[in-house]
Amino acid sequence: MCGIIGYIGCRDAFPILISGLRRLEYRGYDSAGIAVLEHGLTVIKKSGKVEALELACKAHCLTATVGIGHTRWATHGVPSDVNAHPHLSSNKKLAIVHNGIIENYVALKESLMLKGHRFVSETDTEVLIHLIEEVQRRTNFDLAEVVRIALSQVTGAYAILIIDEDSPNRLIAARKGSPLVIGVGQQEYFIASDAAPLIAYTKNMIYLKDNEVASITYDGLNIFNLNNIPQFPYIQELELEIEVLEKGGYEHFMLKEIYEQPRSIYDCMRGRLYPEQGRIALGGIATYDEMLKTIDRIVIISCGTSWHAGLIGEYLIEKYGRIPVEVEYASEFRYRESIIRKNDLVIAISQSGETADTLAAIDLAKEMGGIIFGICNVVGSSVARHTDAGIYTHVGPEVGVASTKAFSGQVTVLTMFALYLAQLRGTMAKEELAKYIRELSLLPNYVDECLKCDSQVRQIAERFKYVSDCIFLGRGSAFPVALEGALKLKEISYIHAEGYPAAEMKHGPIALIDEDMPIVFIATNHSYLEKIVNNIQEVKARKGKVIAVVSDTFTEVKNLADEIIEIPHSGEFLLPILATIPLQLLAYHVALLRGCNVDQPRNLAKSVTVE
Repeated sequence: MCGIIGYIGCRDAFPILISGLRRLEYRGYDSAGIAVLEHGLTVIKKSGKVEALELACKAHCLTATVGIGHTRWATHGVPSDVNAHPHLSSNKKLAIVHNGIIENYVALKESLMLKGHRFVSETDTEVLIHLIEEVQRRTNFDLAEVVRIALSQVTGAYAILIIDEDSPNRLIAARKGSPLVIGVGQQEYFIASDAAPLIAYTKNMIYLKDNEVASITYDGLNIFNLNNIPQFPYIQELELEIEVLEKGGYEHFMLKEIYEQPRSIYDCMRGRLYPEQGRIALGGIATYDEMLKTIDRIVIISCGTSWHAGLIGEYLIEKYGRIPVEVEYASEFRYRESIIRKNDLVIAISQSGETADTLAAIDLAKEMGGIIFGICNVVGSSVARHTDAGIYTHVGPEVGVASTKAFSGQVTVLTMFALYLAQLRGTMAKEELAKYIRELSLLPNYVDECLKCDSQVRQIAERFKYVSDCIFLGRGSAFPVALEGALKLKEISYIHAEGYPAAEMKHGPIALIDEDMPIVFIATNHSYLEKIVNNIQEVKARKGKVIAVVSDTFTEVKNLADEIIEIPHSGEFLLPILATIPLQLLAYHVALLRGCNVDQPRNLAKSVTVE
């Protein structure tokens, strides 16, 4: 989604704003802009990349110590210089940057136009700054109080920063449903959509909560809610180094993050897996152990790649924990007559912990009396705060828009959770459970072995880089892997790709198969081998090109497939993660060969913080 950056202190604001906007590029955007208090209010904004903005700024001598910046991902209004943020009030004294959607902006706009306001953009954000101006004109209150009053009239989601030419030593921040972090320095403050742009300057962070407004000056900050009740924030020290946000010699963040997976999976399991003792400890949910022994059903809610992880979790939990599982798109869960019963557990999965639909689904499930667990990567995120308990994936920051290590971290957590349920509920013999836990502890080594197929996958990508369509097929827990492989390919290479259960091929997709259509088979399920061979034969009979990911030297598959990618032999419950690694590499290399922007694919945002 859109990225926000702000600074107030004694340093030059411009280098901090530009550096911050570069750190926020991974969120996806189509324009960028800044506003600084430089002998009055100066606003510079351009459609396109941050480079275009930086070039436009060279015509100005910018030495201001207060400023705000923004990378926009279009919602209301096409990408253009005019629709880019920051937006100004009609008197040109107030500037705002905004992430989110003001749902009642049409009604507000009509009311403001009756009062003489005129608008130059198509955005809901410009309506909000005009509303703040109108309240300021009518009340003449302090700017922070003006913002509080204006926001009480707003329906929707927002994270905003506001500066005022008439209050040059103040910056106002507020949030509802969209993240905002304040970095605390020595008589200086850094504000952003997430911590990534801030850790170069400070590790001390305040995570604003919903319906909070912060009035920030050089000397300190005051936080209050929309009911004007003072709030006393907790300053959290992040254990994060700036190096993790650099490419570290890799050409792209996505490739770096693919190769980080042996380490990130190890970090995910560290302190939780005890192979010598044959047990798992999940401290984040331990207080609910007695409840977990008696729950009747689990409902997993998530979006995108996290939904695919949830599907794999369904297979694992039902098989090892013996509990019925339903996996829901969060966006659908919240808009239909969903049912959460007394003895149900809801698990929300989100890499960022800020996904708007997932957060709304959490709130709905809470209203129905559900116990909510969260699985997310970002400490202090909204999912972590809104849920009753949860498990962090601890895979580190993920900058590439197409999720890789976050997905493997989520599946690792779900695998541990499935075995943890078996441990609590006694659905597996202790000796068998201990064997699975020992096998799980070897997962980082298996993933490291998987990565050795990189050069082979690149050669395969060379042969298939110009195809227009691709189908991914798998059975059992390999079906969600097929979905994830297809998603990765279409996200970053723009090739139309679909994932299906292999058994469903004859119910429609087989009509698409011809000599130009590559079919990727995830042929890793030992228990489905005979069925997979039959499916491959059906494709070959129609001249389809078969790429097979296998976990054994399956002679029959090798004889049939045009291309074979071998991954290590392991327990079948680990194969969804292992089979995903070559599919991530395949998508990466195809996109690279097609000249696509791997880390910032068109039209996509890293974290979808609005509907």
